[in-house]
Amino acid sequence: MKAQSTFPLRLPRSIKAAVERISKEEGTSINQFVATAVAEKVAAMEAVAFFEERRRRADLAGFDAIMARVGGEPPRPGDER
Repeated sequence: MKAQSTFPLRLPRSIKAAVERISKEEGTSINQFVATAVAEKVAAMEAVAFFEERRRRADLAGFDAIMARVGGEPPRPGDER
């Protein structure tokens, strides 16, 4: 089993009511809904950090050189779409 911890969470009544309604509609627990929502937010924020780091390391001159290359193959039949 995965390590878990508890965390007391205070939500505005309107948010709690929405979470209760949605989790009931989806057939999940409130805990599962909140854990999934937090995981989605963490993933989104980490993705932003990942792409910002990639952008900082970008070699734009190298990119331009690759894009300016001549050659290659024409599309194969069926690939032109």
